[in-house]
Amino acid sequence: MAKRDYYEVLGVGRDADAKAIKRAYRKLAKKYHPDMNPGDKQAEQKFKEVTEAYNVLSDTEKKKLYDQYGFAAFEEGSGNPYGAGGQNGAGGGFHGDFGGFDFGQSGNGYHEYHFENSNMGDMGDIFGDIFGNMFHGQKNSGYSRQSSGFGGQGFHSGFGGSGFGGHTQEKGSDLRSEVSISFEDAAFGCDKMIRLSDPSGSGSQTLQVHVPAGIENGKSIRLKGKGNPGFNGGEAGDLLLKVNIQPKPGYERNGMDVYTTTEIPFTTAVFGGEAKVSTLYGDVICRIPEGAQTGRKIRLKGKGIVSMKNPSVHGDQYVTIRIQVPQNLSPEAKEKLREFQQACRNDERKRRGSVA
Repeated sequence: MAKRDYYEVLGVGRDADAKAIKRAYRKLAKKYHPDMNPGDKQAEQKFKEVTEAYNVLSDTEKKKLYDQYGFAAFEEGSGNPYGAGGQNGAGGGFHGDFGGFDFGQSGNGYHEYHFENSNMGDMGDIFGDIFGNMFHGQKNSGYSRQSSGFGGQGFHSGFGGSGFGGHTQEKGSDLRSEVSISFEDAAFGCDKMIRLSDPSGSGSQTLQVHVPAGIENGKSIRLKGKGNPGFNGGEAGDLLLKVNIQPKPGYERNGMDVYTTTEIPFTTAVFGGEAKVSTLYGDVICRIPEGAQTGRKIRLKGKGIVSMKNPSVHGDQYVTIRIQVPQNLSPEAKEKLREFQQACRNDERKRRGSVA
């Protein structure tokens, strides 16, 4: 059967970075590991396949060769050290530097795994995360880059002895949901009641969720232990609740700062004065300087959103001025405006004359 593209095997794109590749492998290795699927030959084959793909894509040099030449880079006679006949051969199953795993049988199940490649540190970290404290009672119980396995012994006990227990505790998977809140609730915080369907379909549960003041749109709240139940006595997963903030007319938010617009009369813009401005904390009187222009911004310090890290710190509100154009003027008012216009023209002529 033709081999599958390594990127396809891990379910990542060709532009995936090292973190994404590692994350994908963690998930798949945990899913198909033989200890999680005893006697399942298909799962065993899948595990070999994803491990082979990870060994190439997690190694900078091998990944570069694979991206350029594909599987041909590892064929015998290809002229590179990772060819099938080379010291670091990639072919021929899971032995040597590339293989990483020896699935040899010893009568009563899997006998030993050997980790011998250049990514030994990564593999130990990954399997420490997957299997927790099952490696002789400690998460990082002394695997060695020079040895052929963890602590130099491999997994000699197989999957039924002291190395891998037959009843592995495993944390339940996380659940994800969403909650919508108002602009004000995001600014000041709130408590929300949410109703979630039970993943098993047996009913639903109602939870009270505290939304912290200052939360941003798209951020998630983690409710520990409210996800799917664990396996063999393992702890439950978490619930990740994504927050969607509804817009508030006239208000825009950027981080902790708030942006609004206020209209002022033409005469206030000319002579200066005061204007009432709405904020999240109520109306305030704002000083308008003489000769204010449309588009000018006035800063209201501390009238923005509270910091989630420090409740004593607030952002600012920036108010953009918009000048109202007079409408429905009386004949007398129009005449005064014409006089004003003429006076402005005369002043302009005088300025030009003095410059000349």
